[in-house]
Amino acid sequence: MLVKIILVFLLAMVLVGMIGKLLFPSALPRMTRRRGRCPDCGRPLIGKSCSCKGKA
Repeated sequence: MLVKIILVFLLAMVLVGMIGKLLFPSALPRMTRRRGRCPDCGRPLIGKSCSCKGKA
């Protein structure tokens, strides 16, 4: 009985995921968007500026 409940729950979660993907197809690229990189050293930017301060 417990296995049936778990299986139904997992199937329901798959169904919710599929419906979400159909309704909001643009949400995935927005979530995986990369932050910018420093034009001088190429490191990923954390915040608004880089710690290299043009030393590269």
